[in-house]
Amino acid sequence: MSATQPDMLKAQPPSPGDDRPTEPSGAPTPPSVTFNSTEQLRGFVSQPVVAAFCAGGVAGAVSRTVVSPLERLKILFQVQSAGRDAYKLSVGKALAKMWREEGWRGFMRGNGTNCIRIVPYSAVQFGSYNFYKRNFFERHPGDSLHPLARLTCGGMAGITSVTFTYPLDIVRTRLSIQSASFAELGDKPRKLPGMWETMIRMYRTEGGITALYRGIVPTVAGVAPYVGLNFMTYEFVRQYLTLDGEQNPSAARKLVAGAVSGAVAQTCTYPFDVLRRRFQINTMSGMGYQYKGLTDAVRVIVAQEGIKGLYKGIVPNLLKVAPSMASSWLSFELCRDFLVGLKREEVPLLQ
Repeated sequence: MSATQPDMLKAQPPSPGDDRPTEPSGAPTPPSVTFNSTEQLRGFVSQPVVAAFCAGGVAGAVSRTVVSPLERLKILFQVQSAGRDAYKLSVGKALAKMWREEGWRGFMRGNGTNCIRIVPYSAVQFGSYNFYKRNFFERHPGDSLHPLARLTCGGMAGITSVTFTYPLDIVRTRLSIQSASFAELGDKPRKLPGMWETMIRMYRTEGGITALYRGIVPTVAGVAPYVGLNFMTYEFVRQYLTLDGEQNPSAARKLVAGAVSGAVAQTCTYPFDVLRRRFQINTMSGMGYQYKGLTDAVRVIVAQEGIKGLYKGIVPNLLKVAPSMASSWLSFELCRDFLVGLKREEVPLLQ
């Protein structure tokens, strides 16, 4: 085995989002080794990029499922304008109403689509974050970046990931509200349409591919600073909570770092999230707002609902963001470290 391989096998990624191998891509390859199918699979999933891809998907699915009831409640609060008060309730009473009318399925409504969306979203986000960091900001591999550089990389990664997965996000919003008891929606059908049926219907009746990207402008405007702040804050707090002599903080401190990063990012960018939801249902029968553009939407919301209209749903959002981001970052790091660690177990087989 070549002299550079032990360093590659024992190295942990230098930061939570960094999935670049520590060995140059042009390094000599070891002699041909015969693997059985299990060993080949372990070798494949332990590659840093693949491990980050898989771990990001797992992290997104776990975090969204943990807070699915609060996520749906936030959306129901967001889409209510002046005069609509079906869910003008406290968080506890609104959750009880949701359970009473729709049961457990009401808590999970739209979560399947959200989980399907979050797997490629997280994979592209982490992958593009490292791509931008390595190719545009690092002079030498492993350089420590300025917080503003991390903010910029995270923002660009957020734009990239949301562009690839936006149609699933707008469908998730429709699924979240179509079974709620809004009077404007009329009588609910006996069988609610699913993800693909909703997407096809939007495509055919609301303007083709444009319908699946309605609301993308406020989404991008909010996602860029949100993802940037999330990455920057998490890595700063994580480093601060890492004690002297430790390579990684404890799981409890990772949870704290994730909760803090999520709260900071969500609070700073929340009005963009409200605008995104409003535009996503802009043509929905009974619930459409008919905003002419981003500036018009802000003007109308502030005029009719006040500044607090831009923060509708922030209470359940803040209640969900701590467990959501904490579980996301922790599950990502645990899953990534486990998958990368599979390669270290192969060392005896290669010698």
